[in-house]
Amino acid sequence: MEAFGRGPGGARVRVFELDDGAGMRARVTDLGAALVGLEVPDASGRPADVVLGFDSAEEYAGPANPHMGATVGRVANRVSGAAFELDGVEHRLTANEPPNHLHGGGAGRLGLLVWRAVAAGGASVELECASPAGSEGYPGLLRVRAAYRLGGGALEVSYRAEADAATPVNLTNHAYFNLAGAGEEGSVLDHGLRVEADRFTPVGEGMLPTGRVEPVEGPLDLRAERRIGDGVAELAADPVTAGYDHGFVLRGGGGVRTAAVLSDPVSGRVMELETDQPCLQVYSGNRVERGLAGKGGRVYGPRGSVCLEPQGYPDAPNRPEFPGAVLRPGEVYERTVRYRFRAR
Repeated sequence: MEAFGRGPGGARVRVFELDDGAGMRARVTDLGAALVGLEVPDASGRPADVVLGFDSAEEYAGPANPHMGATVGRVANRVSGAAFELDGVEHRLTANEPPNHLHGGGAGRLGLLVWRAVAAGGASVELECASPAGSEGYPGLLRVRAAYRLGGGALEVSYRAEADAATPVNLTNHAYFNLAGAGEEGSVLDHGLRVEADRFTPVGEGMLPTGRVEPVEGPLDLRAERRIGDGVAELAADPVTAGYDHGFVLRGGGGVRTAAVLSDPVSGRVMELETDQPCLQVYSGNRVERGLAGKGGRVYGPRGSVCLEPQGYPDAPNRPEFPGAVLRPGEVYERTVRYRFRAR
């Protein structure tokens, strides 16, 4: 554990280093329970940091940060019109992407809270936070725990939440991956990607889902490994997404299973993503700011990374055709994400 700077309001922020003793190391900060580093060996045993990020808490709390590595919520993705009705009551949320609500809103979103470490060891850390009733417009007090664990060639991230009043909950981790350990503009285009999904949720204006679920086709058919750059080239002219920024409905359900496989042909690193979430948002970093100053002196840019965000259905609070995302008193929200690495 070491000092990492100051968060919102001048709060002291720390970073915890996890080491599995077998070549993998992770760094997690209590600001937003964010993953700020993940070192993984390549095919020759040489480690590199495969997630993008920053060198200080001040940068993570700054306006230029596109949610890198953060625990996102209360509701990941967008809530249309920054409002929803629950049990006959309308709740108005922060419209931080006007007119919509994105990734939990503004200063009260989970990714900007300073969480409390409740357990920390050599290969794991567990953090908790409390989001008060009314924060960003959400009803009820929400208590959340996030646990990071290294072991067996994998980093597991698990979430647990309880509320004292009914509230929508849809949590995910927003890590930006580049298995080559880079992040410069265009440097993820040679990565291969496979997604275990036969269907996706189309979006329209404002990146809001249409409510339909349609078969994957063309560049969205990722059932066999596809070079990310080939798909991006076909999608780049789309005025809405400008590349991959799509929600996929994963096969299976009811347990942790493989959702996607990401690979880098140069380093030989392969990442298998496992989760019990129903959907996966794939985002090829199309709108990452050009020249964004990252950690270790790196300069990031568009399509220098890819986000694979396991989550619930998008805009579920306003989409009765989608499975709901409401957590009620006495219920427990539990979700798991596992990033499993190997080399080839």
